[in-house]
Amino acid sequence: MKKPTYNVKAKVWLYSGAKAAWHFVTIPSEISQELKKQFGDLARGWGSLPVEIELGESNWKTSIFPDKKSGCYFLPLKAKVRKKEKITNGDEVKLILKIEFEELF
Repeated sequence: MKKPTYNVKAKVWLYSGAKAAWHFVTIPSEISQELKKQFGDLARGWGSLPVEIELGESNWKTSIFPDKKSGCYFLPLKAKVRKKEKITNGDEVKLILKIEFEELF
């Protein structure tokens, strides 16, 4: 079975905490709602969903997390990836998100 794949286009934002070092991408509402509908029952800790991300030349496995306020999932962007891909706060990125529930595939 082929892994469910989504093309995402979104803006990078910086978490506004005391030590604002975490960068995120908010998964668009339409995709987030589809993910919740199809995979929400399989969510792990904190409602997370395991994913594989392709962004530029970078590819990694991570999780996306639900945001109760917006109703969307958000994706943390590792510093290593941001440096390699020359991504900063406010940049618009295009990425491919693949659902990674091994028990489904």
